[in-house]
Amino acid sequence: MSVARITEIKASSTKSFEDAVREGVKRANKTLENIKGVWVAGQEAVIEDGEVKEFRVHMKVTFILNS
Repeated sequence: MSVARITEIKASSTKSFEDAVREGVKRANKTLENIKGVWVAGQEAVIEDGEVKEFRVHMKVTFILNS
């Protein structure tokens, strides 16, 4: 039987929301093992001078605990 855990992280990118998700997963993978999925719980954008400067995502990362 497997036991899963969920942790919440925020990640950002100057390119896109999709890139922010990829960057978040890449960073989470450095410290978490057995990542099985992510759920994007929220998105936001930072606006400066009327333009989008940064894309941010709030993600819930699911991973399987080692036995």
